[in-house]
Amino acid sequence: MRLHQTLICLCLLTLFTLPAGAQDMKLQPVDEGAKDASWVSFKNRLLDALDKKDRKLVLGIIDKNIRNSFDGTRGISEFKKLWDFDAEDSPLWLELKAALFLGGAYRKRDKAPDEFCAPYVLPKWPDNIDPHTHGAIIARDVLVKSEPSSASATLQTLAYDIVAVTDWDVADQVADVKQRWVKVKIKEGEGFVPEEQIRSPIEHTACFVKEPNGWRLIAMGVGGI
Repeated sequence: MRLHQTLICLCLLTLFTLPAGAQDMKLQPVDEGAKDASWVSFKNRLLDALDKKDRKLVLGIIDKNIRNSFDGTRGISEFKKLWDFDAEDSPLWLELKAALFLGGAYRKRDKAPDEFCAPYVLPKWPDNIDPHTHGAIIARDVLVKSEPSSASATLQTLAYDIVAVTDWDVADQVADVKQRWVKVKIKEGEGFVPEEQIRSPIEHTACFVKEPNGWRLIAMGVGGI
């Protein structure tokens, strides 16, 4: 299960109505690094390291001043603590891999080199939609269910839509089913989509910068790092 604690707290603060016309707004997937051979090679090497849980390689690509959260916390020591890096079941292996698989986009920062951030959701998020209370559908033909159960009725089919979210972590109706659901607002009311088919722009995002000696991870965290 993905880490939802930050998202749940932010979502409970307040809910906003989508601006006029945003109910039909899409966030199409992109991968702006696909044409850069150096990025493709680096990404493949990093994905292999994540599969093998190669801590030496991963630590070797982390910038010493890595940003770990939106509040400005920096440094490799803090990174290792936040991700329980030395644990066999550290969530880093799955979270970073999932982010890389979705593709990424470049993001400009004031007086700093452009960053390539994965997934694309944060750098491509529309300025006029609240990132704390909305999410992006990240797949085609996503079925919105009337209840948190694959057996329930289908209310609508979504593809790369931006939707309002009222609950980021809902258990399946069947007690022994591990599937988690996200409760979203649609034109017909509310429904549920599988958690792996929707992503928040303030969910874990990894940002990289291309340097003379190769790519480095300069940010990894939640909350709009």
